[in-house]
Amino acid sequence: MSTLEPERSGSTGTLVEPVPQLSHGDGDHERFAHYVKRDKIMDSALSGSPVVALCGKVWVPGRDPKKYPVCPMCKEIFDGLDGGGDKGKGDQGK
Repeated sequence: MSTLEPERSGSTGTLVEPVPQLSHGDGDHERFAHYVKRDKIMDSALSGSPVVALCGKVWVPGRDPKKYPVCPMCKEIFDGLDGGGDKGKGDQGK
């Protein structure tokens, strides 16, 4: 039974809504360092405008990317680009 379907046991239906899972942590377990063009990081640092990572994540960098693991999707995309791999590593922003 779906949580949004009425129960069929009685003459009236009841919608059951799922209880949201609340996290009281700081969310660092969900954060990654992402690959972004170097000039975009500099522009963001000066203007406060958001950047777009290779994986499509949009955010305003503000944390030390060395504290976080590299985003697996960004790494896969970067490694697939010409000149990817260990040579010419792109910049990471957080």
